[in-house]
Amino acid sequence: MVLDARKGGVAEAGPGETSVGEAARVPASLHGELLAALRDYLVEGNLADGARVPERLLCDRFGISRTPLREALKVLAAEGLIELLPNRGARVRALNADDLRELFDVMGGLESLAGRLACERVSDEEVAEIERVHHEMYRFYLRRDMHGYFQCNQEIHRMIVAAAGNATLAATYASFAGRIRRVRYSANLATDRDRWGEAMREHEAILDALRRRAGSELSDILFMHLRNKRKAAEQRSVSEAAEAESEG
Repeated sequence: MVLDARKGGVAEAGPGETSVGEAARVPASLHGELLAALRDYLVEGNLADGARVPERLLCDRFGISRTPLREALKVLAAEGLIELLPNRGARVRALNADDLRELFDVMGGLESLAGRLACERVSDEEVAEIERVHHEMYRFYLRRDMHGYFQCNQEIHRMIVAAAGNATLAATYASFAGRIRRVRYSANLATDRDRWGEAMREHEAILDALRRRAGSELSDILFMHLRNKRKAAEQRSVSEAAEAESEG
């Protein structure tokens, strides 16, 4: 299916696709699909840190006009993935070493608190749903499907925060999560260590502690999970810089 805002809805379905005919749900559906696709495109490293966002290329790629694209870019700017430049479009937000350290420490603290609170109030049904997504994530891991794995991974972290039942915590977490989403994704791709495998094992420990409602233990695991992710991201950044220098 091609996203096509120029026609005021979704383009005609191709072979094997389902056409969406309900006019009332087209705008919201179109915006949501575009936002998700564009977010994935940026998170998965298709544009370098600090690179300008190529509006014409993205319009062609997603089959849309510039108006819906720019509306989606405003949302992604609010999430912290990109920066809007006055009268000059947008660019991918670049984070330096100090930014990474500070953001990962804050996120580690927030997730640590979320884990402790979640163990005090999470229901059996919520644990079962988190476990279901965990097993789905593991299947993606076995298939080496990073896209599917990361979607499940981020959903698990979001569900733990939601299970904490603290709206202020959830809002604060959401305000920071987008700013390091690209880095959390790319850290799993580190070539000098099996960070992906490490992360999977850490998630097994996260699920085990949550099942047992071991709040203090889960809090520590989540904080170290974010600390290990930060270290992997830093190592990957150093490796990429060294490769670029050797190629130059």
